[in-house]
Amino acid sequence: MTDPAATFLGWLVPAVVVFGVTAIAIAVIVWAVRRARRSPRARAAAEQVRAQAGSTLVKLDDEVGELELEVGLSGALYGGDAPASLRRARMTAQHVRDDAFDDYREISAPGVAPAEIRRVAARIDRRAGEALGIVAAARAEHGAWVRANVSAAGQIEAARRRLADLRASMGDPAALVAELSSRFAEDEWRDASHSARAALAEVAEAGRLLDAAADRAADPSLSALPDLAAAERALRQAEGDARHLEETHRLVLQAAQAVPDEIAAARAALASASHTRGSLEPADAERLGAELHAVEAELNRVEGDAARHPTRTVDTIARLRGRLDLALGDARTSQQRLRGARTALPGTLAAARGAIAQAEASIAHSRAGADARSRLLSAQHELAQARQTTDPVEAIDAARRALRDAEDAKALADYARLASPGR
Repeated sequence: MTDPAATFLGWLVPAVVVFGVTAIAIAVIVWAVRRARRSPRARAAAEQVRAQAGSTLVKLDDEVGELELEVGLSGALYGGDAPASLRRARMTAQHVRDDAFDDYREISAPGVAPAEIRRVAARIDRRAGEALGIVAAARAEHGAWVRANVSAAGQIEAARRRLADLRASMGDPAALVAELSSRFAEDEWRDASHSARAALAEVAEAGRLLDAAADRAADPSLSALPDLAAAERALRQAEGDARHLEETHRLVLQAAQAVPDEIAAARAALASASHTRGSLEPADAERLGAELHAVEAELNRVEGDAARHPTRTVDTIARLRGRLDLALGDARTSQQRLRGARTALPGTLAAARGAIAQAEASIAHSRAGADARSRLLSAQHELAQARQTTDPVEAIDAARRALRDAEDAKALADYARLASPGR
C-alpha cells in the first residue's frame, strides 16, 4: 500500500509549483502593466490629453469673458438687465470653468498617475465643450433677437453711453501717474504708466471706431457691425487697463502708508525670535542665530530705500517674515505663532494683492494658457480664503499660497507673451 503522506506530498509539490509559477507570472504581468501605465510614453500621451483639455478650457475662459461683456451690453440695449438666456449661460459657463480649473490644477500636480490624468482631462474637455455649446447657443439666440429688434444706431448709441461713462470714471489717468512718479521710484509706477497710456489709446480707438460705425449705419449698403464689434473690444480693453491703473495707484499708496508699521512689526518679530533662541539647544541656537542675522541684514537693506520702493519693501518684508517662521519651526509656543501670524498678515495680504494684480495684467496682455490661468484662479481663491478665515495662522498660510500662485501665474503669462510673436 502506498504511504498516504508520500501520496499527499506527490500531489502537493506539483500543485505548489504550478500555483507559485502562476502567482509569479501574475505579479510580473501586474508589475509590467503598472510600469507601462507610468512609463515615459504613457506620461507623454497623458500630457497630450491634458494639453488638449487645457486648450478647450482656455477657450471657455475666453468665452466667459466675452459673455460677461455681452451681458453688460445687452443690459444697455434692453434698458435693464440682460436677457435670462444670457444670464443662465454665463452662470453655467462660470460654474463649469471654475470646477474644471480646480480639476486641471489637481492633474497638473507632480506624481499624478497618467491614467488619472487622462480620465480627468477627458472629463474637463467634455464638460468644457458642452459649456461652449451652451454659450454659443445663447449668444446666437441673443444675436438673432438683437438683429431683429435693435438697430445698428441703437447699438452704437448704447456703446457711446458706455464710452462716456468710462471717460468720466477714468478721470485723468496722467494725474494718477504723475502723483506716483513724483514720490516713488520708476519700478513702482511703470506698470501704472503703461496702463494709463493703453487705456487712453483704447478709448480714442473706441471713439474712432464708433464714429466709423455711425457713418456706415447711415448707408444702407454698408454694415456697421465689424466696426461696432471692434469698438466694443477696445472698450473692454480700456476698462481693464483703467482698473489696473487704479488698482496699482491704490496699492502703491497703501504700501507707502503701511511701510513704517511693517518694518516695526518685522523688528519686533526678530526680537521675539532672538528671545526664543535663548531657550534652544546650542546647535539649534547657532543655526537660528545665523538666520536671524541674515534676515536682519536684509531688513536693514530694504529699510534704507523703503520710501521710494514701498510695494517692493512690503513684499520683501512679507517674504522675510515667512523665512523667519520657517527658521523658528516648532520652537515657538502656540501663542507666539498666533501673535506672529497676526502681525505678519496685513503685509502678506498686501503683497498677495499686488502679485495678483500684476498676474492679471500679464494674462490680459498675453496668450496665456490654462496653467497660467489656473494658477491665477488658485491665487484669487487663496486670497479670498485668507480674508475670510478668522484664524490668523490659517489666514497667513493661505495668503502665502496666494502669493506663490500669483507669481507662478505671472511668470507663465510673461513666458507666453515672449514666446508669442507680435506680443
